[in-house]
Amino acid sequence: MRMQVSTVCAAAVAIGLSSGFVTHYQGAPSGSMANPISQAIRDTWESAKRNLNESAAQMPEADYGFRPTESVRTFGQIIAHVAGANYVFCSAARGEKSPHEEDDFEKTAKTKADIIKVLNDSNAYCDAAYKALTDRSAAETVPGAFGGKDSGRASPLMGNVGHLNEHYGNLVTYFRIKGMVPPSSRPATSR
Repeated sequence: MRMQVSTVCAAAVAIGLSSGFVTHYQGAPSGSMANPISQAIRDTWESAKRNLNESAAQMPEADYGFRPTESVRTFGQIIAHVAGANYVFCSAARGEKSPHEEDDFEKTAKTKADIIKVLNDSNAYCDAAYKALTDRSAAETVPGAFGGKDSGRASPLMGNVGHLNEHYGNLVTYFRIKGMVPPSSRPATSR
């Protein structure tokens, strides 16, 4: 996991910048965007968070135990895993000890309601880290997530977005196997 974080971070920035940031802000008047880098990171967080939240809400509770093969997590376990990992990534960015371990909720949250609650709580914890981010604070050194090397504050936040997107990709496959359209493939008006 640690070796992949820097690659994921670089990819997340590239994807974030190429998939909307440039077109969204190119018409903005000069000086109207005080923190364009941290805003791009926040925008990618909001998009990834929305896809996970909508996935958690969309899948029927009866399918939270679905897994395509025994060697992978169930749908519910993926959502619970993301909730735990959110704390680890965002606590690094906040410069504090994580209040939860990565696998805490996979062990304890079993129902759809429980899993959605821990996901929402972890999102609120992360929202504070993303909201506080500025272009200046993004470069401040913080301890790495998951015991990784020290890095800029932006690094664990970008790693978190990459992690969410990675697992959203898993969930898309689960939806397709179930004959369902995943959130990001539905028209915006139906979301």
